[in-house]
Amino acid sequence: MERITDRIAALPPGAAYFSLEFFPPKTQMGFANLQARLERMARALRPLFVTVTWGAGGSTAAKSLELAELCQRQLGLTTCLHLTCTNMDRTLIDEALEQAKALGIRNILALRGDPPRSEEYREEGLAAENDSNREFQWAIDLVRYIKKQHRNYFCVGVAAYPEGHSDQSHPEHQDPLFDLPFLIEKAKAGADFIMTQLFFDVEAYKKYEAMLRNHESGVFKDIPIIPGLMPIQSYQILRRTTKLSHAKLPQEMLARLDAVKGDDEAVKRVGIDILSEIVEDIQATSGGGSHRGYHFYTLNLEKAVSHIVERCSLIPPDEEEEGNDEAVIVDGSSGQISPPAEDGAHFRDRRRMSSVNSNPHNRVVVERVSSSSNPSWEAPEDEVGVPRDKINSRANTLAISEGEGSLGREATWDDYPNGRWGDARSPAFGEIDGYGVSLHVSIPQAIWLWKYPVTHDDISELFQQHILGKLEAIPWSEEGLNPETITIRDQLLRLNSKGWWTVASQPAVNGTKSTDPVFGWGPKNGFVFQKPFVEFFLPSSDWARLRKAFEQHEDEITFFAGNNAGDVAASDAESVNPVTWGTFHGKEIITPTIIEAVSFRAWLEEAFSIWREWQRIYPARSPTAKLLGKIREDYWLVNVIHHGYVQKNALWDLLLVA
Repeated sequence: MERITDRIAALPPGAAYFSLEFFPPKTQMGFANLQARLERMARALRPLFVTVTWGAGGSTAAKSLELAELCQRQLGLTTCLHLTCTNMDRTLIDEALEQAKALGIRNILALRGDPPRSEEYREEGLAAENDSNREFQWAIDLVRYIKKQHRNYFCVGVAAYPEGHSDQSHPEHQDPLFDLPFLIEKAKAGADFIMTQLFFDVEAYKKYEAMLRNHESGVFKDIPIIPGLMPIQSYQILRRTTKLSHAKLPQEMLARLDAVKGDDEAVKRVGIDILSEIVEDIQATSGGGSHRGYHFYTLNLEKAVSHIVERCSLIPPDEEEEGNDEAVIVDGSSGQISPPAEDGAHFRDRRRMSSVNSNPHNRVVVERVSSSSNPSWEAPEDEVGVPRDKINSRANTLAISEGEGSLGREATWDDYPNGRWGDARSPAFGEIDGYGVSLHVSIPQAIWLWKYPVTHDDISELFQQHILGKLEAIPWSEEGLNPETITIRDQLLRLNSKGWWTVASQPAVNGTKSTDPVFGWGPKNGFVFQKPFVEFFLPSSDWARLRKAFEQHEDEITFFAGNNAGDVAASDAESVNPVTWGTFHGKEIITPTIIEAVSFRAWLEEAFSIWREWQRIYPARSPTAKLLGKIREDYWLVNVIHHGYVQKNALWDLLLVA
């Protein structure tokens, strides 16, 4: 039950520390896997504290508290719970603070959340006096409230923006100087520490921190300022995140990533180099006796951040293992964990303190171990999958978190997440931020983009304009079409002209080289494949007719469908469908895109919630709001995969005549 500021103050002079952020996974399988991951990271990395993101209201808030309880109580990690205060029932704020207390959590990151919109967000039956927006308009209101109600029980952190906050209502005001008066007020209101938004422009950050430290008010002189850093997990995630956060990518950094952007493994390696350089740059400018912290937005992944904190010597020593002279040796050429050398030469590429070797050996499975052969190469049936050697030393756990050896590959199997098209067992499945449903644009931007549709044809026109590249975004996609989707643009336009509004798709690809400028991905000298699929909204009457057409082609397709009421249908609810895969020299087949029932269900709820978010930007009784509400209640979301990927137009021939 420690406060973050107390933990920082207890560090030796000049010591560096780090913290990690996690969000509640969308699926129960993802949550179970995150628990195993957290146990490894808690032992191997020993962060000073962890933070858990908050989703306002309902099941999302419950999942945040469940994850916070796991971190605080089961793993003994000092935990900081994010808390937003706008657009929800005010009693939820009090309940969250009381539950945090009950769990032993003494740290809160106080955030505003989305801009207050009371009339649109007030749920039916919610009394006006319970509207949190009556009392909370800004994060400073939450800081003051926590301090008034709970005095100094909670250590309260606030957010800061080194490149300026991208205000949704006034994006032209993105300037650190514009935000400064508000941050000063939050500090004066009792904020105990400051945590920044992610950035990649280290010079901008250093300038920003110097501005705070030297401010004439003196309120930032001693307060901990923790820079926020996001390990680079993939090129696509990086570009999307920087676009949403308005964080700048220095040109030199972007050039390094552009050179390898088609190869996820290479992007991650370059990303580890870049983040390590940022940490070392900031560390070099730190004062001799001051404590320097770093906050990592993990995206629920462990491999990259494990490499970064080890490379930058941020992992605190383990007193229990400091006196141990044995080591785990990592052979850089193979990436495998190897036993200590018999001659006592413990160092090759790097050295870690350990008392055991975790290198797994391939063994022959037998009914009983032979007495005439070497038993170390035989395994009885009841030991299959059980490691022979002890693997729970801290050094070995770190090696596993970094993806080394076969155990490491099993631990970091979801190292290259693909959003909602990834594996639903992954803790990183779904959205990349864990904050829940959002249009990802401001209200003025949304109205400027999508105007005031009042008919179904108006909605069809918006989708078609997006496909043609004349509309920057739709509520389900804040980006334009990628080059491969452009190859099926005509087919998508014909679907949308029927009033079947497409939100995701991919063409058929049969053994194209991985270096192909349109369809290629992954390492060189590989071949990539894709099954065609498309996902779209359509009226319930059309769905009834289309389902009959699907039944006539049940051997060729797999479909998943559902509506806002929770009704679901599937041709095979147990099927797991890799729809993108690649074969590469010396590697197992990689399958980054998978469609299955559990992932479709998780997305289904979010997809229809986006209709609600879109509806809420208009007055409740307006023609546009009524139209969007009726669509949400009537339409179905359908995802259909055609397994004949050698037949380029098979999927489209089926749908366009249905």
